[in-house]
Amino acid sequence: MTARSQPDVVRRARALLGRTITGHGVTVRITEVEAYGGSEDPASHAFTRTPRSEIMYGPAYRLYVYRSYGIHLCANVVTGPTEIGAAVLLRAGEVVDGHELARFRRGEAPPKRDVNLARGPGNLAQALGITLDDLGTDLLAEHPPAERHTGVRLGPEPARWPRIASGPRVGVSKAADVPWRFWIEGDPTVSAYRRSPRAPAPGTTLPAREH
Repeated sequence: MTARSQPDVVRRARALLGRTITGHGVTVRITEVEAYGGSEDPASHAFTRTPRSEIMYGPAYRLYVYRSYGIHLCANVVTGPTEIGAAVLLRAGEVVDGHELARFRRGEAPPKRDVNLARGPGNLAQALGITLDDLGTDLLAEHPPAERHTGVRLGPEPARWPRIASGPRVGVSKAADVPWRFWIEGDPTVSAYRRSPRAPAPGTTLPAREH
């Protein structure tokens, strides 16, 4: 990864923390994210340009949705620039509106377990009701009040910036030690770190591309 892509994708990833995202009647305050540097990041889906990753080379603040391990959907915010294809994975959040709908989608009860409703990227997308039909959504588009319970959109930046911690990304086998996972310090909704069993030992240097 080069200095050209790092500052922008990292800056935008950190700026998402504390911001809200609303999906189909549920609003989540984002508490954990991971940055991916696109064509300059071997852990990114956009490292190789394919039909699946093509949206990552489009305009910023579009929603990139993909299925993880054939089971869970994950939501990502494309950050650009278009020649890089960088994006930020939304890893966890706190449900702040639409609790009953989020509980129904997640099958979680009683309310004391609300801390788990959007804890982890698959759970977050499920709580928001995000599907593959939401792929490519403009997250900054204006929505009239009548459409508050439809679509996906980002809320405004927080009035106060939270205290942010960082560490290596979860479950990636390439560039596993790059500290581009960011979370709000002390927030109980942040997910646990799990290193990929396919990742080399910490500190091991690998070629930029593996064949």
